[in-house]
Amino acid sequence: MRRLTAAVICLVSGLVLAASPAQAKALPVPYNFLPAAIFGGTPNADAPGTNDWTCKPTAAHPRPVVLVHGTLGNRSTNWQTYGPLLKNNGYCVFSLTYGSTLPIPFPGAFGGLGDIRASAQQLKDFVAQVLTATGASKVDIIGHSQGTLMPDYWIKYLGGAGQVGSYISLAPLWHGTSITGPPAQMGFAFPNPLDSIGPAFSQMSAGSEFITQMRSGAGVKVPGVTYVNIMTKYDELVKPYTSGSEPGMTNIVIQDHCKQDYTEHFEIAADKNASIFVLNALDPAHPRPLVCSLVLPFVGGL
Repeated sequence: MRRLTAAVICLVSGLVLAASPAQAKALPVPYNFLPAAIFGGTPNADAPGTNDWTCKPTAAHPRPVVLVHGTLGNRSTNWQTYGPLLKNNGYCVFSLTYGSTLPIPFPGAFGGLGDIRASAQQLKDFVAQVLTATGASKVDIIGHSQGTLMPDYWIKYLGGAGQVGSYISLAPLWHGTSITGPPAQMGFAFPNPLDSIGPAFSQMSAGSEFITQMRSGAGVKVPGVTYVNIMTKYDELVKPYTSGSEPGMTNIVIQDHCKQDYTEHFEIAADKNASIFVLNALDPAHPRPLVCSLVLPFVGGL
């Protein structure tokens, strides 16, 4: 009788285990930008953890996260860190390539080159797909570089204001940058040589017509959206780095909290210290402690 009882228990236990979904294995999260982008990122592919169109948001994380890459990036190379990081933390994560205008080496390799207004329309269409697939009413945005500015055009001018909860920017440039010029106010009569690659470069220049439009009226901040800006003092492309600071938004300079963090414009998209600020911005009800670690330019932590 005991043998029969034991056999029944084993059988029932086996059936329960077989019926239970296997616990998903955590995806590896690299905290180094250039090595991960070069060796892990594949144009026209999805970054790990992103674009699972069957994903349904949970009560803990009801808004899917849309990742918006920077100039010359794409949906894969730019998000080798945040794709798996957010997936591991229970988020539905989506990423697009926008503004890809170069036919070589193949389409989709380099995004963020086209007119920023047209890119914003692409983002609008992509978010509509995300909301339809997930059943959510809003998304959260995480942008890097140009991806911190372009979504605001969609929000301000293309009807996106009611579709965004948190808007988190890595290396933002709300006031434009001085290095993508020559800006008009510097007195140059010749065209910007970068325009031959794509108009986005000139549009991001401080004092450009696009920046002026974005800052017109009530400014770049749109009511109902929670903005968080994460900057680095060592930003070599956003000059000055304080271009990413804006009144009425949460403004974070990494080195004010972690002096041994030497991240620059690229590595900030993989910076482990910055990722804590991002996770806390997405879920402020459950803040995580910041434990600073050494971060080197381009290659990240040791």
